[in-house]
Amino acid sequence: MKKEEKTNVMRILDGKKINYKSYNYTDTDAISGIEVATVLNQNPNQVFKTLVTTSKSKNNYVFLVPVKEELDLKKAAKAVGEKSVEMLKSKELLPLTGYIHGGCSPIGMKKQFKTVIDSTASSYDTIIFSGGKIGYQVEISLNELEKVLSYILEDIALK
Repeated sequence: MKKEEKTNVMRILDGKKINYKSYNYTDTDAISGIEVATVLNQNPNQVFKTLVTTSKSKNNYVFLVPVKEELDLKKAAKAVGEKSVEMLKSKELLPLTGYIHGGCSPIGMKKQFKTVIDSTASSYDTIIFSGGKIGYQVEISLNELEKVLSYILEDIALK
């Protein structure tokens, strides 16, 4: 059996002695968040995708919403005090965050951006999101996440 590969996100969590569980789905062909939740046998309401946006004021923001939901850009803008936000273009993601599309985690970005997690996250003991590399997810409680990431909870999913 091959040794479990550690991502940068896992090394950061280990370094801060934060409790988390990691998942590896590199041996599957899961691509979308819903497919990932399915292959990991997890509730898709508890599996979150990491979305990076930009605003007219050139600020960037990170939003986490359940994989089966879409980000409501109006609610997202309001949550961060902007008139509007739009999704960051894929080609801008790596230079800005250090992550590629599909492997973007709110933990370990090149720079810490204001982060908003959909308020439904508080309904669960833990949430699951990208481990910072395609094929890897981490599961962590919001209390533990607070030790490594500053975030707010807001209703930001499209209803």
